[in-house]
Amino acid sequence: MTTTIDTRARAAVRDLTSYRPGKPIEEVKRELKLASVIKLASNENALGPSPKAVAALKQAVGSLHRYPESTCPILRAKVAKKLRVDPASLIFGNGSDEIIVLALRAFVDPGDEVVVATPTFLIYELQAKACGAEVSVVPLRDYRYDLTAMMKAVTPHTKLVFIANPDNPTGTYVTAKELKMFLGSIPDQTVVFMDEAYYEFVEASDYPQTLSLTEEQSLIITRSFSKAYGLAGLRIGYGIAREGVIAAMEAVREPFNVNSLAQTAAAAALDDTAFLSKTRRLVQEGRSYLTKELDRLSVRYVPSVTNFILLELGPRAQDIARALLSRGVIVREMSAWKLTGHLRVTIGTMPENRRFISALKQCLAQ
Repeated sequence: MTTTIDTRARAAVRDLTSYRPGKPIEEVKRELKLASVIKLASNENALGPSPKAVAALKQAVGSLHRYPESTCPILRAKVAKKLRVDPASLIFGNGSDEIIVLALRAFVDPGDEVVVATPTFLIYELQAKACGAEVSVVPLRDYRYDLTAMMKAVTPHTKLVFIANPDNPTGTYVTAKELKMFLGSIPDQTVVFMDEAYYEFVEASDYPQTLSLTEEQSLIITRSFSKAYGLAGLRIGYGIAREGVIAAMEAVREPFNVNSLAQTAAAAALDDTAFLSKTRRLVQEGRSYLTKELDRLSVRYVPSVTNFILLELGPRAQDIARALLSRGVIVREMSAWKLTGHLRVTIGTMPENRRFISALKQCLAQ
């Protein structure tokens, strides 16, 4: 449903288009009267949530009449120990999306500049514009962040630069060498925001290990419990930065922004190393299967280090997305990212992956 924004709204938000998430399974079942639907559109964990998180949640529901602890002390201590960082260098949010908003609130005044790539995670540009920032948009090059071009876009008025690593929706990543060169050119007044929501899936040896850089750089790193840990429905993520940067974001954070169930589940999920290993194996095996099948179908795709793959299908992409939906397979059509002709598919369980390939074969043959 689209509604015209009220004319009394701030000028910065009047021309914004709301982010539209992928269709839920139950909605598709109702609309198309389908008995069986699989969702491969939102990069969720195909295995479901961490079993340890589920067990912890069952014990926690009796305390829902109490407000949560505002600073996430138990989860904070566990994350700090796991990452070997100072607890004061952490901030927690309602998904890592909220950390994006907190960084903008803390560091960007109306009229300041923000640099983003395109196509990338849409929330960077959307929320920067909502804050009244002037947004410089730098195109990807061969589906990868062009850090050289982004360097050139940084001016003395640039307050924030957003980098998704790995990127969503392309599944590509910035190397350690590329990032080191980029960070070496960034002026002191500019904060670099590294969104590592898909960090746990990356196996590449040249992927940057950014935690060691936070003390010497104005760097914010964010990670999520939504993907690898399977807690997307609880909305919880965290940021890592030096204490002064964190203090600025804490100053604009709403109290009780992370609910008690999310805190409990995330703390338990951190201990579930078996589930994390199983998730990684599932993604590796599924990615290998899908790429081989796509090669057999002569479907072009962008090599990915994440739990999703971006497909190049050309002018038929929207029709194919609709045809897949009619067969009970939800994928993400990418025109909202200005990637007309592309679909993004999440790596599912092996039965889901096979169902997707079977349905795609039928759609391509039509």
